[in-house]
Amino acid sequence: MTASTIDTDPGLPIRLLHDRVLVRLEGGEGERRSAAGIVIPATASVGRRLSWATAVGVGPNVRSIVTGDRVLFDADDRSEVELHGREYVLLRERDVHAVAARRVEPDATGLYL
Repeated sequence: MTASTIDTDPGLPIRLLHDRVLVRLEGGEGERRSAAGIVIPATASVGRRLSWATAVGVGPNVRSIVTGDRVLFDADDRSEVELHGREYVLLRERDVHAVAARRVEPDATGLYL
């Protein structure tokens, strides 16, 4: 098995090449809610806003991202693709700004000394 076979959702009809990452956007592109519960319409002008997505497939040369990771990227620099009626975004690994950190397990002692 190659790395791309291991790190790609088995339901995807493609094999990613090089440093490509296929992600599925979280939430909708429409209205959003602030932490205080205020509804922000889709037409509201917001400065460069980064988006969260879930990696569903990675190419063989991707080193820092695995399938299932939540990634942060610039939504303005994206290539969209439709596979089996679902919308995905295709990125290069270098276009991903961050990967969400894993949470401490509930029964762990935490990071305190």
